[in-house]
Amino acid sequence: MYSWSEALTLTSAGDWDELFTGLHGASRINVPDHEAPWSARLEWQQSTAYGLALCAGGREVVRRETRHIRSDPRGTYELLVPLAGTAWVEQGPSAAEIRPGSMVLCDIDRPMRFAHDADFLSIAFIMSGTDVSARSPFAAGEPRLLGADRGLGRIVRQLTTTLHEEREQLSERTFDIACDRLLDLVCLAAEGGTDTAPAGQRATVEAAIRRHVRQHACEPDLDVVAIARALGWSVRYVQQVLREAGTTARDLIRRERLHLARARLAGGSWAAHSIAQIAYSCGFASHASFATAFRSEFGMTPSAARRGTA
Repeated sequence: MYSWSEALTLTSAGDWDELFTGLHGASRINVPDHEAPWSARLEWQQSTAYGLALCAGGREVVRRETRHIRSDPRGTYELLVPLAGTAWVEQGPSAAEIRPGSMVLCDIDRPMRFAHDADFLSIAFIMSGTDVSARSPFAAGEPRLLGADRGLGRIVRQLTTTLHEEREQLSERTFDIACDRLLDLVCLAAEGGTDTAPAGQRATVEAAIRRHVRQHACEPDLDVVAIARALGWSVRYVQQVLREAGTTARDLIRRERLHLARARLAGGSWAAHSIAQIAYSCGFASHASFATAFRSEFGMTPSAARRGTA
């Protein structure tokens, strides 16, 4: 379910700690003085699949250690997009300074240290680690420092800020679709801006798509969007993999339905059903469209296929 918050202003470091860890996972947060006056701002939006969180707070150091991950695993990655100020991120052997013009993609279930000055303002794009890995094993590796001042990185930054600014106008479906596109762009940026599916994943992804289509061909609402959602990939990614395989989701679904219909026309268990009933049972919207597609695919009419004649 999609939800979003009004701008929250916090005056207690303790309240900030609670909200911050609720969004990003259990961590140890150190501030110069827990008793001193505190000023922080938080705005968030989230669906089942994605989250965005705008944060601005005082100077702090956040450590997410092995014990925190063990007690509060998230299975997520975060793209940190600075809007003002400077922050430092360390994870494993990697360390980076980020400010407007740069971004960093990190695995939240690996130990990390994050520190920033009092004027730091950023948006975190929170996404499933499984989705990142499915799209790009490269992006799912070490932390990735991405440019945000030109090219694809600038588009990522702009889309992230626009999604946050328009949060009140979005439904869960539109938010998730936009975030699917954003995740694709993040992975492409992490790979250096290439526009191809990772070669090592294509055969596996194509096989999964074909298997899903075979299993759900009879569903009248089956389309590329339904395939992408069911398998956890974006529409663009599914289209890309199928394009590289020399087909499209529409053609794949149509062909699978036609072969299923041909088998039913020839099978004794469907002898009592009319050709129109078989067409509808295989996901076709009308008898006429089915007959046209069937003749184009097999060079015979459905009636001839039922009689076993060419």
